[in-house]
Amino acid sequence: MTEKFTLGDMEVEVTFKDIKNVHLSVYPPEGKVKISAPARMDLDTVRVFAIGKLAWIKSRQKKLREQERETPRELLDRESHYVWGERYLLQVIERDTMPRVELTPGKMLLYVRSGTSVEKRREILDEWYREQLKIAVPPLLAKWEPLMGVKVKRFFVRRMKTRWGSCNPETGGIRLNSELAKKPPECLEYLVVHEMTHLLEPTHNDRFMVLLERFIPRWKFYKEELNRLPVRHEEWGY
Repeated sequence: MTEKFTLGDMEVEVTFKDIKNVHLSVYPPEGKVKISAPARMDLDTVRVFAIGKLAWIKSRQKKLREQERETPRELLDRESHYVWGERYLLQVIERDTMPRVELTPGKMLLYVRSGTSVEKRREILDEWYREQLKIAVPPLLAKWEPLMGVKVKRFFVRRMKTRWGSCNPETGGIRLNSELAKKPPECLEYLVVHEMTHLLEPTHNDRFMVLLERFIPRWKFYKEELNRLPVRHEEWGY
């Protein structure tokens, strides 16, 4: 069941589900607010929860509206693409061979068969980015698991529109946004440690912040860097 209420000039959409806790999300590009709440909870209680989070919601909306976005990618020659924070100029090479992506100094070579559509080119590149992340994450887990005293049972790479990562403490799994492969490696490491910290503390309470500060003392710098860099252009839908 879905209901709505307003806080000033802000509309909040609430979906009641068979869940234990309240989940608040602020969606790009303009900061649409959605809340998932336990089915047993009434709307007035959810409203009080939202009022308590109002300062955070407005701060998050401001950041989303100010964040630079990439222009739509058309997968054409000399288009700019980023890998681990470095800029590369795309060169599309049509050749009767298996599609693949290669990096050379300053260039990203995209090999495709003649007549390959823009959408298919995008799928090839998106899959390549996912693979880069799948390669980069295991060494980070191997480094941090003994230091933090936790075990990540599984990790998933997904294209996510609203967050850089998430963690399910009950299953021991973490999810990471494939866009992280475009950001500097230290941003990925910060995000991985952030999600792993949720295995020790599920919420963003004081204990979580103390733990994160212990593991990554410069976490605020990496967070700001991650949110400063351009994010992918999307046709946002809800």
